[in-house]
Amino acid sequence: MKKTTQNIHILGACGTFMGGVAVLASRAGHNVSGSDQHTYPPMSTLLRDEGIDLREGYDPAHLQPHPDLVIIGNALSRGNPAVEYVLDQGLEYTSGPRWLGENYLRGKTVIAVTGTHGKTTTSSMLAWILEDAGRAPGFLIGGVPGNFGLSARDGEEVFVVEADEYDTAFFDKRAKFVHYRPQIAVLNNLEFDHADIYDDLAAIKTQFHHLIRTIPGKGVIVSNGADQNLESVLERGCWSQLEHFHLDGEGGWSVKLLRPDGSELEFSRDGEVLGTLGWEMSGRHNAMNACAAIAAAAAAGVDPAAAIESLSQFKGVKRRLEMIHDANDVKVYDDFAHHPTAIRLTLEGLRRKHSSARLLVALEPRSNTMKAGVHIDELGPALAPADRAWLFASEGINWDPHEALAPLEGRGRVVTRASELLSQMLDTVQPGDRVVFMSNGGFEAVPTRFCEGLANL
Repeated sequence: MKKTTQNIHILGACGTFMGGVAVLASRAGHNVSGSDQHTYPPMSTLLRDEGIDLREGYDPAHLQPHPDLVIIGNALSRGNPAVEYVLDQGLEYTSGPRWLGENYLRGKTVIAVTGTHGKTTTSSMLAWILEDAGRAPGFLIGGVPGNFGLSARDGEEVFVVEADEYDTAFFDKRAKFVHYRPQIAVLNNLEFDHADIYDDLAAIKTQFHHLIRTIPGKGVIVSNGADQNLESVLERGCWSQLEHFHLDGEGGWSVKLLRPDGSELEFSRDGEVLGTLGWEMSGRHNAMNACAAIAAAAAAGVDPAAAIESLSQFKGVKRRLEMIHDANDVKVYDDFAHHPTAIRLTLEGLRRKHSSARLLVALEPRSNTMKAGVHIDELGPALAPADRAWLFASEGINWDPHEALAPLEGRGRVVTRASELLSQMLDTVQPGDRVVFMSNGGFEAVPTRFCEGLANL
């Protein structure tokens, strides 16, 4: 049957996920336009290069003449003028995840990568393994993999999707990932997050249970065997083939650190060594990400030895401990980590890799969960590997940042202005230091401004 071409308008088109949906809809042959409050590069450039008509703001006039379908991003809510117009006019609308699952992913081998941490990196590893194996995968990832240079690509046979547990839309409060119906699913880890959406850990576990219910019996679940929260979810019911991955485990898939910093790894399955890997990545968390990606690729038909070799050419992900400056023996990294566990694992990995260097860290608590103070007791210990740590306490934080940094015993500083942060860090930095900026937002361009400041020292 010939597919019907639709005129589709996307509200919130410049977000990473929705921008990816826009690209995939365009590649599927639809006429796509979009609106967003802030249309700026690189996403605006990508969409316009794709031929997508992109408009600034949420003026109802953007929806005239009426499109066949409006796809509404989860950042929009009631009261938004475009949303109100859609409802008042009775326009056909849906969510990005639902459109993706029902229209684009149907008929493909879908590999969904879930978890509180590591989704973007594991998805990027998996996409590269499949690409290097000649499978030409499609993907939709919440970051920019270095091996591809873009966050979304169409594909006919197999598709890797970063499967977020955040809610779908203002009219659908289920997790995004329940719409994808994967044949292969990676369960990386599970902790409490998204306090603005979920009341407690039990509520998130229920969403993961709903995902597991959608995976066919002949499908494969690749789950972190050391994560008790995931194990408790699986105990509620598992109807698919279950495989576990471990760090230094004896059964299932396992990864062993041959160097403490995680730059050399050995992989095995049921005690049989599959191969070794030397790469540019570091940290126990990335070792586990790699093990999960290799196991998932094997479920899709890729030889594990070939997958290990592919990862030797893995180029990382933009803003996942991305080095943005290396001069005069000072290395500067930009990192997306915003949950205490991810912060701790990232810094521990960097500490092991640069054991003799001073580690300077600046953190912007920007997520709704962090701003609400849910993880205040975990924040100081997470920053413990740092020799100096700055917490950028911008508007919206309703807890005492000094109290959060108390476990650092004087190694932590609280600043409220970007200029103050830059001044203090530039006064502190010296040759041999490793500097990390951590935020899931723009951080008022502080990382870039810091690098510029280094050039003038």
